[in-house]
Amino acid sequence: MSADLQLSAASDSADFPYKAISRGAVVSIVFLALALPGLMPTFAPMLVLAVPGIIFAILALRAIKRYPDEFSGQGLAMAGLIGCSLLFVGGVAQHTYIYLTEVPDGYERVQFFKLQAPENGPDMPTELALEIDGDPVFLKGYIHPSSGSGMLRQFILVPDLGTCCFGGQPKSSDMIEVTLPAGNSVRAGMTKRKLAGTFKVNRPQKKTDFDKPLFYKMRVDEYK
Repeated sequence: MSADLQLSAASDSADFPYKAISRGAVVSIVFLALALPGLMPTFAPMLVLAVPGIIFAILALRAIKRYPDEFSGQGLAMAGLIGCSLLFVGGVAQHTYIYLTEVPDGYERVQFFKLQAPENGPDMPTELALEIDGDPVFLKGYIHPSSGSGMLRQFILVPDLGTCCFGGQPKSSDMIEVTLPAGNSVRAGMTKRKLAGTFKVNRPQKKTDFDKPLFYKMRVDEYK
């Protein structure tokens, strides 16, 4: 290589030094993408993934400021920081508002887990279930795949996706037999359902799709 070419290459290297994109900036964007489904109620817990995205973005900005000749990606890190921050704060605010306003007037919120018998105890109706027998309640859950496909007026409600799709045979106290108003139906699927209606504890009834009897039933007035 001639002396002129060597000088030209050295000049280009000095004018355009190579900078590595900060890994923290890239990782923050990855966490932003992973946390986005958390805006949907079914995947709300995924919002927590925005927190490490914020941390990685801050670390990336510090590294870029400290070593400006070695790292680039400040814009990417800022996008990750702002995006993850807005997503986390906005998502939490959204789900909080929904939680505070979703129960119709005249109904009492019931957490499904309070209807489930303890894992190490007998499978039977809980004390709370007996207390609210015949009461108007509001609760949430998922349609069990064994209820069928397409549009359903009657189905089995279970508390979570684990019980619904990956938990095998649910316990009797994990299931509620739901009946919608005449002329109404919902599409089977993995969407979380919100139901308001009359809760009943009935004599155990054997259902053909399940080896275990059902303790609970619910006649629904309103649903989403």
